[in-house]
Amino acid sequence: MNSNTTPSRPAGHALVEALLAQGIDTCFGVPGESYLAVLDGFHTHREHIRFVACRQEGGAAFMAEAQGKLSGWPGVCFVTRGPGATNASIGLHTAFQDSTPMILFVGQVASDQRDREAFQELDYRQVFGPGTLGMAKWVAEVESAQRLPEYIARAFHTALQGRPGPVVLALPEDMLTQPCAAPVLPRVKPALAWPAPGGLRDLRAMLVQAQRPLLIAGGSGWTAESAAALQRFAENWQLPVGCGFRFQDTFDNRHPLYAGDVGIGINPKLAQRIREADLVLAVGVRLGEMTTGGYTLLEAPRPQQTLVHIHAGAEELGRVYAADLMLQCAMAHAGKALETLAAPPSVPWADWAAAAQRDYQDNQQAPVVEPMDMAQVVKTLGRLMPDDTVYTNGAGNYSGWLHRYMRHPALQHHGRTQLACTSGAMGYGLPAAVAAALLQPQRWAVNLAGDGDFLMTGQELATAQAYGARRLISIVVDNGSYGTIRMHQEREYPGRVSGSDLFNPDFAALARAYGWEAHRVERTEAFEPALQAALAAPGPTLIHLRLPVDVITSRTRLSAIRASAQKRLAGPPDGSPA
Repeated sequence: MNSNTTPSRPAGHALVEALLAQGIDTCFGVPGESYLAVLDGFHTHREHIRFVACRQEGGAAFMAEAQGKLSGWPGVCFVTRGPGATNASIGLHTAFQDSTPMILFVGQVASDQRDREAFQELDYRQVFGPGTLGMAKWVAEVESAQRLPEYIARAFHTALQGRPGPVVLALPEDMLTQPCAAPVLPRVKPALAWPAPGGLRDLRAMLVQAQRPLLIAGGSGWTAESAAALQRFAENWQLPVGCGFRFQDTFDNRHPLYAGDVGIGINPKLAQRIREADLVLAVGVRLGEMTTGGYTLLEAPRPQQTLVHIHAGAEELGRVYAADLMLQCAMAHAGKALETLAAPPSVPWADWAAAAQRDYQDNQQAPVVEPMDMAQVVKTLGRLMPDDTVYTNGAGNYSGWLHRYMRHPALQHHGRTQLACTSGAMGYGLPAAVAAALLQPQRWAVNLAGDGDFLMTGQELATAQAYGARRLISIVVDNGSYGTIRMHQEREYPGRVSGSDLFNPDFAALARAYGWEAHRVERTEAFEPALQAALAAPGPTLIHLRLPVDVITSRTRLSAIRASAQKRLAGPPDGSPA
């Protein structure tokens, strides 16, 4: 037999071999009868790749998305047809909005049953249709077993190139059992753009003319080398640096040029500084609603500030903002490209940068809150947890304390230390922390979750226990409310509460039922001993924090929001028009 001939094997086995060729050693999913041949392939190659069986497809997809964030390489998720795919859509949407490379494999009905509305049949091209407002960069159905390795390689290329994002491949059940003699393709090497030299020259000229510049960095695709080069660029030019919404680990939060996070709950002084800047250099961020304060910090479509936008996706440049200079560049090269710009001997904005840092330091101060002070909880985490700890969260007002008070180290030292969804998906944090604990077991993973947020995916406590996650802590902030919705209710309809009250279990008892260690904490001074116990525990730990519902954000109370709204709705005291 020719030595170059690939032996025939079931297509489901060839798929697993193709994943191994792409460097994948862990896949997340929920098993289904539609892809049994793939599961058999995982069994055959079990010494080299593991399939982590999760408890719900939404949790599995979140874990794969976190895998993509942590590694910079596509996270992989397998789900069955119909309900399995639609359950997984929340993780797919998160990967799309967060620009995270990910591949979702969906079992499909057999080819001879297509277009009959067979059991659980869906047309995934329609369900996840690609586009600028879709859920995936590419959606395809593999009809030929011989072409399966080709589709796998294209999926990895598509997920990684330009603006990273998710890909969906549907796998007909009968195709996966057919013999496949096609060889797997080598590990992909994505094409990564470098900005045009003329554009870099124009950028330097803009910087030289600026008086109040500000750099906003974030997005996906950064490497340690590029992040380190970005820091050197900022240092050479003495630029104040803000990090885009939930990408706070892009730049060292302890650096004297760090100005704070640019997202929900932004420091009002930083927001004003962005408005007053005469040059905003946005590197890697999409400049979406959260990073722009609802498109007000930078007015759309034409900002008051001179705007330079550097992004990996050509389709993203100019989509919302008519920037003065647009440069397409992969974030793996962005820092290195910017570092080539020679800085002048001195810059006129040194005081401006120093003031931005003072504003950030002032924002770290917080009034004492009793009986549970969330600022102190987060600061205690920052003091006691190792520097390379991965922090995760989903959606909810509780995350504001983590974003405001956690100081993330430079990405180039430890990799990603923040896994948080810019899509605002509830339930993301726990699965992301489970994935981090399983994928990088030498590091600690800490999830901060609200009570509503936690119970969206709380069953993944079982996944952590089943696969031996150890350095894992989940902190549940329980205020008995969908707090963000309650806040908006009080702002718009003060005193008229509907649908936002929660009736919760004993979270500590629930965790113990899953085999976790657990502690209930109701006062600030009890948190540190509980955390110390978690650090010494042989397995994962849940810490249940009780928080009064009135303590609604890191900046204000619910009662103050209600009083302000009532005053606004009452109108001027004399009854004249406002």
